[in-house]
Amino acid sequence: MTSLVIVDSTVIDRTKLAEYSALAGETLAPFNGRFIVKGEAETLHGEPGHVMKAIIEFPDKESAKNWYFSAAYQALIPLREQGIRSCFQLV
Repeated sequence: MTSLVIVDSTVIDRTKLAEYSALAGETLAPFNGRFIVKGEAETLHGEPGHVMKAIIEFPDKESAKNWYFSAAYQALIPLREQGIRSCFQLV
């Protein structure tokens, strides 16, 4: 069953974010992941914790977890932490 990784984030350094984004996108292909959407989210109800959102689609939960815990993606986490505050959720 298709699974989604939902990323909520707040930018803290746009230069670091751009660098991270360019590299992170390349890590998706081996796991058949693809961005469905990414950008500023419009809140229709409630108090958002972060203003940016990305949704990444994978064929199944195992592929999503294998991507997130892959050596290639894990190596980018220090750069990610310099660019954004974030929350990753798997559905």
